[in-house]
Amino acid sequence: MSKPRHDLDDLLTLMAVLRDPEQGCPWDVKQDWDSIVPHTLEEAYEVADAIERRAWDELPGELGDLLFQVVYYSQFGAEEGRFDFHEVVHVLTAKMLRRHPHVFPDGTLASRRPPGVSAEEIETRQVHSRWESLKAEERAERASDTPPGDSGDSTAASVLDDVPRTLPALSRAAKLSKRAARVGFDWPDARGVLAKIREELDEVEQALAEGDRAHAAEEVGDLLFAVTNLARTLKADPEQCLRATNAKFERRFRHVEAALASARVPLEEAGLAAMELHWQAAKQLDPPVQEPPQGESRP
Repeated sequence: MSKPRHDLDDLLTLMAVLRDPEQGCPWDVKQDWDSIVPHTLEEAYEVADAIERRAWDELPGELGDLLFQVVYYSQFGAEEGRFDFHEVVHVLTAKMLRRHPHVFPDGTLASRRPPGVSAEEIETRQVHSRWESLKAEERAERASDTPPGDSGDSTAASVLDDVPRTLPALSRAAKLSKRAARVGFDWPDARGVLAKIREELDEVEQALAEGDRAHAAEEVGDLLFAVTNLARTLKADPEQCLRATNAKFERRFRHVEAALASARVPLEEAGLAAMELHWQAAKQLDPPVQEPPQGESRP
């Protein structure tokens, strides 16, 4: 006999019980907005990792862990009388309806695109432009509703608003430059980005030649930002690019370790020449290069 399947109401009830001061879990009761944030970031990365490994059997569990974070924050909001999970769902649905007039013409779930008009027939640039326009309106509304001094350095609306400071540095660099590019602050093609990378690399070398490590570190940051722009130009996510390279490096270095262990040569005594020999052998074993994921992410 199969067990009954739990639903969203069960999950919300579970969270309320976990947070109950008298009957709940002591650990859960002690948590607050700030203490949960690191767990949220970790769970998001675990979802990304499962997808990139195509670990489909693990994905429901990882997505559940990520959803649990949303339920956690919603419970905090309900306890403080700020909002609850249902408000989160309402705000999200209303926002998506507003941003997709090409799908829901009347701004309601009941409205639909006219019969006979496929999604492919809608001009992509018009849709994206409309999305950007709606996002800009939302940013302007939030800026006008924010009391002076409550939103960082300036209350004036900016195309860079809403780019979270807690994003990984590569992701945030890509998002910042993408926002700027959409209003014309960009190179005309990849050649301009490559020239900028060479310029930044020259400045790193100059700082190193002068023995100025602090300046060199600053220039390395500029170099990374320029390389991130190249990834954006290629419509590749820089975080995914680097994660793939991390995996490649780990795979190759493990081969080096295994080869030296098989020859009974301690890793610390092998020397760079022997390591490089096995590294080159490991490169020959790499799987064929796959196309990076394509397509623009949402702003």
